[in-house]
Amino acid sequence: MANKPKYTIAVTALNAIDSPGPGVSVIRALKDAESFEVRIIGLAYETLEPGIYMHDLVDKTYLIPYPSAGADALSARLYEIHQLEKLDMVIPNFDAELFSFIRLSNQLKIWGIHTFLPTEEQFNERHKHNLVEFGEKHSIIVPRSKAIFEKSGIAPLADEYSYPLVVKGKFYEAGIAYNSEQAYSYFDKISAKWGLPIIIQEYIQGTEFNVTGLGDGKGNTIAAIPMRKQYITDKGKAWGGITVADNKMLELTRHFISSTHWRGGFELELMKDKNGVFYLLEINPRMPAWIYLSVGAGQNIPEALVKLAMGMNPEPFKTYESAKMFIRYAWDMIVDIKDFEQISMHGEL
Repeated sequence: MANKPKYTIAVTALNAIDSPGPGVSVIRALKDAESFEVRIIGLAYETLEPGIYMHDLVDKTYLIPYPSAGADALSARLYEIHQLEKLDMVIPNFDAELFSFIRLSNQLKIWGIHTFLPTEEQFNERHKHNLVEFGEKHSIIVPRSKAIFEKSGIAPLADEYSYPLVVKGKFYEAGIAYNSEQAYSYFDKISAKWGLPIIIQEYIQGTEFNVTGLGDGKGNTIAAIPMRKQYITDKGKAWGGITVADNKMLELTRHFISSTHWRGGFELELMKDKNGVFYLLEINPRMPAWIYLSVGAGQNIPEALVKLAMGMNPEPFKTYESAKMFIRYAWDMIVDIKDFEQISMHGEL
């Protein structure tokens, strides 16, 4: 394409621990975009997020306040960064930060910073503790579950659901408890890290699948890629996966988007039981850490997201390649201590 536009896009979630953020994968997809060129501004919460030091992917990085600091602190910092970098768009990728970015989206638009995020209503109704009501409203099969605020709430649900149970945090982390001792231990561990409520969910035995996709906010499916987890970490995160051809999953995804009018990227976590029934376990309201697999399968979802944010109408993807695998790996990056000192002392690199 001649005279391709060039966008300055800020991206969060540059971490790469055993439960990695999507930021680096999103950036790789944006760098592969065919319809525009991109300059990447990293937004980091901690000085050891590896994406900060990946200078071939990230042009400059700024520290931003933790989500717990609130929307006002985030707004002030984004304004400072925008004055220096003239941002065209920001793509947040952590669940815990999304609410503040959604709240600020109108203000950001006034400054000239585009976003393409779920609405506040969409974000709230898909919360784990609202999943049962969500399933009823949108005619989607979900496991039985309940949010609890005290450990005493576990025993009645164990009697109703029977062990094993799934114990989930409101933002992240989950564990399968095979007895009351494990359930209480997960409650303490997860609530200490992510707060209350804790969600107790019926355990569905089967095969895990994920679907990442993109909705245009009008009920139309722009993209959808189903994936079966091939290798799973002890935190339940996919460390390897393969795209699959499955019309049932695609139909479920299209129904989810048309019923909710979902706006933006997402990930559906699904379980297929022995009868071939898909249960929706969780809705992540942003692109997943394995989003680069969408590029490999023929649907560059981050590129299409940018087009929607910029007011274009990208053609929905019609096909994708099945049997495309991703395999995640860790490698040691050598960094000059001066770079670490720069980001630590001055909040930018």
